[in-house]
Amino acid sequence: MKSQEIRSTFLSFFEEKKHSILPSAPMVLKDDPTLMFVNSGMAPFKEYFLGHGEPKNTRIADSQKCLRVSGKHNDLEEVGYDTYHHTLFEMLGNWSFGDYFKKEAIAWAWELLTEVYGIDKDILYVTVFEGSDDGDKLSLDTEAYDIWKQYISEDRILKGNKKDNFWEMGEQGPCGPCSEIHVDIRSDEEKAKVSGKDLVNMDHPHVVEIWNLVFMQYNRKANGTLEPLPNKHIDTGMGFERLCMVLQGVQSNYDTDVFTPLIREIETISNKQYGESDKVDIAIRVISDHVRAVAFSIADGQLPSNTGAGYVIRRILRRAIRYGFTFLDKKEAFIYRLVDVLSKRMGTAFPELKAQKQLIENVIKEEEQSFLRTLDQGLVLLNKMVDETKGNVVSGEKAFELYDTYGFPIDLTALILSEKDLKLDEKGFNEELEKQKKRSRAASEMSTDDWTILTEDTEEGFVGYDTLEAQVKITRFRKVSSKKDGDLYQLVFNVTPFYAEGGGQVGDKGYLEDAHGDVIYIIDSKKENNLIIHFVKNLPNHINESFRAVVDAKQRLRTESNHTATHLLHQALREVLGTHVEQKGSAVHSKYLRFDFSHFSKLSVEELRDVENFVNRRIEGKLPLEEKRNVPKEEAMAEGAMSLFGEKYGDTVRTIRFGQSVELCGGTHVSNTSDIWHFKIVSEGAVAAGIRRIEAITNDAVKDFYFENNRAYFEMKDMLNNAKEPVKALHSLQEENSALKKQIEVLLKDKAKNIKAELKNELLDVNGVQFLAKKLDLDAAGLKNLAFELGSQFDNLFLLFATEQNGKALLSCYISKGLVAEKGLNAGQVVRELGKFIQGGGGGQPFFATAGGKHPAGINDALKKAKEYIS
Repeated sequence: MKSQEIRSTFLSFFEEKKHSILPSAPMVLKDDPTLMFVNSGMAPFKEYFLGHGEPKNTRIADSQKCLRVSGKHNDLEEVGYDTYHHTLFEMLGNWSFGDYFKKEAIAWAWELLTEVYGIDKDILYVTVFEGSDDGDKLSLDTEAYDIWKQYISEDRILKGNKKDNFWEMGEQGPCGPCSEIHVDIRSDEEKAKVSGKDLVNMDHPHVVEIWNLVFMQYNRKANGTLEPLPNKHIDTGMGFERLCMVLQGVQSNYDTDVFTPLIREIETISNKQYGESDKVDIAIRVISDHVRAVAFSIADGQLPSNTGAGYVIRRILRRAIRYGFTFLDKKEAFIYRLVDVLSKRMGTAFPELKAQKQLIENVIKEEEQSFLRTLDQGLVLLNKMVDETKGNVVSGEKAFELYDTYGFPIDLTALILSEKDLKLDEKGFNEELEKQKKRSRAASEMSTDDWTILTEDTEEGFVGYDTLEAQVKITRFRKVSSKKDGDLYQLVFNVTPFYAEGGGQVGDKGYLEDAHGDVIYIIDSKKENNLIIHFVKNLPNHINESFRAVVDAKQRLRTESNHTATHLLHQALREVLGTHVEQKGSAVHSKYLRFDFSHFSKLSVEELRDVENFVNRRIEGKLPLEEKRNVPKEEAMAEGAMSLFGEKYGDTVRTIRFGQSVELCGGTHVSNTSDIWHFKIVSEGAVAAGIRRIEAITNDAVKDFYFENNRAYFEMKDMLNNAKEPVKALHSLQEENSALKKQIEVLLKDKAKNIKAELKNELLDVNGVQFLAKKLDLDAAGLKNLAFELGSQFDNLFLLFATEQNGKALLSCYISKGLVAEKGLNAGQVVRELGKFIQGGGGGQPFFATAGGKHPAGINDALKKAKEYIS
């Protein structure tokens, strides 16, 4: 059975069981601060488990893209070394929200696996929760055990511990016992030697879990205790790739048709054969896995970057690149070429791959080229580190610096050192790595209390499209503590006029006022699992009373102006540049807007002017806001509304129209484009291959911009003696300055020639070396030129020149290449040690290096010390 049929069979089976079949949610999470990525099939439905929302159907099924590379669920370092772990994987799942429970979940799982897919019952094992005698005091899940006895012999029902058979979404929240279904695909000979039941949950590559049935029946409180949930839920997850392995009769996920097309393409590109060696096989598995994770992330709107989720994606891609670099001898970009195969194989089930194919290829190619340059630079630095090493052990601290500062992989460092018969101080490296992790953990350390429920009033949600004020009651609150922000409180209201951060738009600020005149300031508003949360520094004194909630109107208007401008900007870019332009992200603040979009080249001055004029004409046109709420998504799309890849839309949507600009959007906007006042682009540049970024301002920020520029203009004019044509006066000054610089260069060259003649007579013969250490009145370029000119005339020269420029010290060391080879002298090492005298440091090549410092008074000591290197 092919993989596409396996997936469709699963979905059809549960559709017949009256489940709504949903498309995979975007893998990158935007309103859950506890997760960067969807790491299990239930993540997109957390609000339903938490009771913060109601699903339209209590039965749901889907195939969800998941990524496990950070936090509690981190499979990254195992990927490639075994045959059944992945970074990105599909999780086939069916859910019940307060509908069916254990009986149906178990019966349907068994029916699907054994009757529909035809898996032999004799190769299956199941586990149930054995209970725990810790603080939870939970007993054996006899309910699940008794149900399983109807389908499978008791010797195949295994009792599992809390680690394996009690599922929790985190330190707090819904949880419960689970039943795992394991499959034993070993040969009959292997089975005769060891029973499969002894290998369950023992990380055997051919006795693996394929399906987990989670019975959500408890809520974990902040203090660790459990309480029964008001409604019981079912959350199941089956590993699609492992299921394909079983049904296609192979011994590895990588031997299924999910991966074999990618592997064949890697073999063709690299001229290496899968199966020829362990190292090559691991590299090919790593690359075929990682390209899927990176491609899907980019398709869902997450580009590689240096922070947050973007850093995780960059790290995955760089791991793939270095395996190709090291074990497949690929020194040029090639992973981007796999996207075409991936798109053809998975584009039907996941159309975002086809729609974003060109962008994905461009981004991956640029990332590959960039990291390959980093590897080249790292090799130079590593060779330098080797040259400076005394003995056969390379400092772990220096290796960590290479890893942390330059991104050079530590495993590649260790490999290269072993080829040079050197060892890495792994203990020292790990100590530095642990220090960094502790700093990172300390910076992000946070504790969250349970919600204190004040009232069961229905939370009606956001009313801020229509009003900036509302009478509210606090329905729940909790305390959140972190090293970064200290103690804060999170409040939830029955209704709120505060817009919660989302869709690129920042959250509202404002205040709460009670009947006694007491005021509490709201410093931010965010959404978490469908709850609108308001952040305050202190709890109100009269927390159970009614409050007047007031949004900061000035900040809201500035933010609305910028948000509306992003819609007009999007329309302008498509009009000026072409309909290939698509929004790839935005940030809407009260002071500025940022807009990322797909385009292949830098915008010209004329294009920027045309875009700016286009937007301002719509502002001058006083276009009114035309808003529609709760419109069926299909109807909105039929009317030409634009949607964004990576956004999660419901069955009904909100459309925003200004003239011909129509978009699906949940943000807040001005009632008329004239409220924006004016639009001004302040910068345009590249974010990634094929992605450009415009930053712009509107409203009060534009007024401030023109005021500041006007002030600067008159200051400049005053400095130019109120010239009638200041631009012409500046050009005149530039020409004059250029002429003077040329005169200075001629004078400096003459000066250097005179100095050179004098210095020849000052050279000292020390142990057969021509030596000179001297302070000179030249700049850095002058010192270098002088050193190399003298070096061209002497074969055994050791020079140390120093100068003082703008209160700072500079040392330049030149050593003839013959001396470097014969006597083991190294200019880089010399300046690093002498740099301590001037409270600085530096480096360079063995024959020429420089050091800078902030302590010119130490120059004389450095010059005196230099002679010791040859005497």
